[in-house]
Amino acid sequence: MVRTGSASAGPTLAVVAREAGVSVPTASKVVNGREDVAPETRRRVTEALDRLGYVRRPRFDASKPPRLVDLVVHSLESSWSGAVLHGVEEAAHDAGLDVVVSAALSRTRAGRPQRGWLDKLTARGSAGVLFNLTELTDSQYLWLEQHRIPFVMIDPVVEPPAGVVSVGAANWQGGVTATEHLLALGHERIAVIAGPRRKMCSDDRVAGYRSALSSAGLGHRPEYIRHGGFDESVARRRMRELLDLAEPPTAVFVCSDRMALGVYEALAERGLRVPYDVSVVGFDDLPESRWTTPALTTVRQPLAEMSATALRLLVRMMDGDRPEGTRTELSTRLVERASTAAPRA
Repeated sequence: MVRTGSASAGPTLAVVAREAGVSVPTASKVVNGREDVAPETRRRVTEALDRLGYVRRPRFDASKPPRLVDLVVHSLESSWSGAVLHGVEEAAHDAGLDVVVSAALSRTRAGRPQRGWLDKLTARGSAGVLFNLTELTDSQYLWLEQHRIPFVMIDPVVEPPAGVVSVGAANWQGGVTATEHLLALGHERIAVIAGPRRKMCSDDRVAGYRSALSSAGLGHRPEYIRHGGFDESVARRRMRELLDLAEPPTAVFVCSDRMALGVYEALAERGLRVPYDVSVVGFDDLPESRWTTPALTTVRQPLAEMSATALRLLVRMMDGDRPEGTRTELSTRLVERASTAAPRA
């Protein structure tokens, strides 16, 4: 049995390191929130810390409320991020918090934070984190849990682990609404251009599209379902593929406004007009949807409201409260503009 010394003094870091079977510098890295520790080693040290009753020095002044939170966005170059920032800023102002914004994810593979980013989080004393369009590794989830840093996912890319709090939009219902709108106009040859496979929002929107077709007595045609990235160039290629079919669609549901711009370009290349030759429905209701010609009919997801809701949930978690549910979904709605019409006879 390891002796831990008097109750008042508590065990030393050397005792903890010996208990976990690691060096003192490695144990120190775990205690100080360093990221460059293997997950299994971090787990052993954390268990030893808890087992021996090692008291870590608080990262914050317990007499003062936390004042700083981090917002990690995929990129600062899109109007999407602008809407997210707007929602977070307003909610943070109401809560008396300052926000540090990081766009490091745009320089990584698979939208994951760069190595060492979590170390910086600890160094600046952030009390919580908001992740937008982010895919974390298992070790990063473990790091956040072990350092007791509350966090909330805004529109997570993939289904987060059990217990992780997230805020998103009603993507399935949005897919239903977009498809039902085209069906009501008289379209039956309706295609969908979606984001990457196995991405949470993309899969849900395609599922809603299929459900609406099924409810109308129409089976979905596999050749009408195309996947790609959430950008113009890939959507442009997928629309060309659809136009090359023996029986091309008369309408297309595009799973993001940015992708819809690529669809517009592909149709213009073939001399086709929106909506007279092909109707187009987008998803997001970004400013671009109003500026393009013709203005884009789209499904609005409330990005600013989603972000503000996530910040308010984070504040509750920072105060020691735990939300009743882990997933919050805000409703979507169709915004009708000029890009849809009945199919030509």
